[in-house]
This record gives sequence, structure tokens and C-alpha cells, in this order.
Amino acid sequence: MRPEPQPWLTADALVFVDDVDVPRLSDPDAHHLGRVLRLRPGDEVCVTDGVGHWRMCKFVAPNGIEATESHGDSPELGTPLSVGIAIVKGDKPELVVQKLTELGIDRIVFFHARRSVARWREDKVERNLERLNRIALSASCQSRRLTVPSIEISDVEHLVSMGAAVADFGGRELGAGDDLVLIGPEGGWEPGEYGDAPLIDLGPSVLRAETASIAVAARMCALRTSRVD
Repeated sequence: MRPEPQPWLTADALVFVDDVDVPRLSDPDAHHLGRVLRLRPGDEVCVTDGVGHWRMCKFVAPNGIEATESHGDSPELGTPLSVGIAIVKGDKPELVVQKLTELGIDRIVFFHARRSVARWREDKVERNLERLNRIALSASCQSRRLTVPSIEISDVEHLVSMGAAVADFGGRELGAGDDLVLIGPEGGWEPGEYGDAPLIDLGPSVLRAETASIAVAARMCALRTSRVD
């Protein structure tokens, strides 16, 4: 018999709140539920605090919610998964964050590589991270995630020292123990840039950085799910 889907997956909406025991909607969330999604009284809304605790609520007109007794914690997924990607041009960082969030990655790390075309000025880093965090939050709601991935900036040397594997030609197949994988810039890696980090091969094609990050994330999350199952 097929198992019943988790309640937050079938709810009419999911929103993040500070406290699932006494949930209060922000003004933007209240507007979104009532005016954009056009929820009706009694429709189900799942609230979560972003760290795995959830509670089912009922929508109350015009823009409120009422908590129910149905609550709990998200199931344990296993080892947190991280993807690092060299900063890409234009609105591609937004696409990367959106899709990796939907897939289930827990940590998304941007870095400057030696051949990076796009670079974030120091005075723009905080603003860029704030924007990407908003996108991650929105994507978490859309994909019914109970947690929001962290969005960070780092450097290749530090990430390699943390045990990162690197996506590049000539590597091995992605394995269950690869929980941090780096995607290089549009111009490719410079020789010796990632030291002795193990290599992960993504196939015979040359992929755009954003495509490679999505391919890696999908495989990492699938492997984690198979281990949990």
C-alpha cells in the first residue's frame, strides 16, 4: 500500500513563522494567502519555523490562521548536503538558489574562482546574499520544504580543506559520501586551483555552471533519499 503523503505536502500553502505553537502571519504572508492564493476559510496552511518543526493550521478570513492539534517534526534526512558554485553572471545565481532549494540542498556556497567572469564587489556581497536568502525562502514555501538552506560565500581553498569534491572531467562517479561538491566557473578551473581534491565526473558534455549545479544537486539528494529509505 502506498504511504500517505506528509501533511505539509498536501496543504494548500506553507509559510514560515517564528513559533509554530503560537503562529502569527507577517503582513506579506497574510496578503499572499488571502489575496494572491485566494484561500478560503478552512483551507489548510502548514506553518514551520524553518528548522523542521511544523503545525497544521486553518485559514481564517480575511487574512488569519488558526492552529490545530496536528504538529510534529520533519523526518531525519541524513547528512546535510552542500553545493559550492563559482559566482555566475546575471540572474543565474537566483536560478541556482531556486532550483537547489527545490531539490533539497541544505547549504549553497558561492565563491570566486580564478577564471570567474562575474565577481561580487565587497560592498555588494551582503545585499546579494540577502536577495538570495529571500529567493531561498520563497522556493522553500513553493516546494513545501520545512527548512531553508543557508546561503554563504567562501573561497575554494577553505572549501577544499573541508573535504569538498570537485566536478571536473576525468573524475569518478558521484558517491553516497560526497556531501560537498564544487562547481567551477564558466571559464573552467585553472590547473592546480583545487589542489588534491577528489574529482567527480558529470559526463561527456560541457555543462553550464548552473546546469552542472542542478545535475549534481539532483544526484546528491537522490543518493541521500536512497540511504534513508
